[in-house]
Amino acid sequence: MPRLLLILLMLLPMTAAGSTVSIMAVRTWAGPEHTRVVFDLTGAADHTLFTLADPDRVVIDLRNTSVAPRLLAGAAGQGLVQRIRGGVQDRNDLRVVLDLTGAARAKSFIVKPGDGSGHRLVVDLQGGGAQAAKTVPATPVKVLPPVQDELMIAIDAGHGGEDPGAIGPRGTYEKDVVLAVAKKLAQLIAKEPGMRPLLIRDRDVYVPLQVRKEKARKERADIFISLHADAVAHNTAQGASVYTLSRRGASTEAARLLAERENSADLVGGLSLEDKDDLVASVLLDLSRAATAESSVGLADALLGRLGDVGKLHKSRVEHAGFVVLKSLDVPSVLVELAFISNPAEERRLANDAHQWRLARALFAGIRDYRDQYMPPTPRYAQGGGREYVIKAGDTLSAIAQRYQVSLDTLRAANSLTSDMLMVGHTVRIP
Repeated sequence: MPRLLLILLMLLPMTAAGSTVSIMAVRTWAGPEHTRVVFDLTGAADHTLFTLADPDRVVIDLRNTSVAPRLLAGAAGQGLVQRIRGGVQDRNDLRVVLDLTGAARAKSFIVKPGDGSGHRLVVDLQGGGAQAAKTVPATPVKVLPPVQDELMIAIDAGHGGEDPGAIGPRGTYEKDVVLAVAKKLAQLIAKEPGMRPLLIRDRDVYVPLQVRKEKARKERADIFISLHADAVAHNTAQGASVYTLSRRGASTEAARLLAERENSADLVGGLSLEDKDDLVASVLLDLSRAATAESSVGLADALLGRLGDVGKLHKSRVEHAGFVVLKSLDVPSVLVELAFISNPAEERRLANDAHQWRLARALFAGIRDYRDQYMPPTPRYAQGGGREYVIKAGDTLSAIAQRYQVSLDTLRAANSLTSDMLMVGHTVRIP
């Protein structure tokens, strides 16, 4: 009998009398630069979080909370998390410790119930930590001159990893559809002279909204396109939409609700992780956005027109909403809702490989339309007349000859070329 009592006590949650919240499940997920730990709770719990070094660990104190010991012991260690353990703290509280593989920056937030899920405590870890950040070497100065007139297109496939995005009636995940279209679009862009794709994510990983913006900015993208698939409660809504950043508010109530849904993706249904800039930086960003707002609308118009050739449009004009992923970007930026994944017919098309190629080609045509209208490739003129063209990554001699309507042999002869090999940054004469 004492042995049976001991076993029963081991199975009980670690807590004292008076607890009101229990941890029901623990889930871990790891990406290349980011690890997330999610605690499923029976209710809202007050908590504090801090980090310790030697050894590196994250400590989470939860008030009036309990957990079964086997739950923490059985949680999988992934990414930056080596092990999860815990124990009773101050009789009624719970202390959970994440033993880490190295230094990390940690932040946490509570997600309110939604989409069939209860309260969740989310802990995000990013490798490096304060100590490691001090030892990161400065970015070396680039010796090579920048490639002239080359457009870098940042393609942001929404959601990913543990965040599936919207889910269609047949179980199709938004994250899978948009990644497939993004990869196809990147292939088309890579073949176009003077363009280069940048996939914000190229596989099924979770990328925080802030990191998406930082990656595009770090790589000096010229255009930012975020791909999504829309969803609403009723399954009759259909068609594509294109959005730009609204400086004052959403252009429609639907746009406002959509922005709230997409913005919450970073937190799996909760809180926005928008930049907390100081007043001066905020003013500078507003000025930068004002300068690119017109270009963003021009890009959105071009994309919307081409998407209308592939299928129905939900709105025949560009919409405006406050998407987090479009904020703090000083380049033309748009968010494209390819279709309504909540509509059974559109869900089937979105999952179809041939239709994904049609969508990718429409987006690519819209990008080219925008480029040709707002930034036509004009060669510079040499002294004494004649045109010159600076070679960019992806250029071929035949493509240059076709662009300027001269024969390949004439172009070779004008530049004394014995082969078609081109060097980026060199100049060719256009006869």
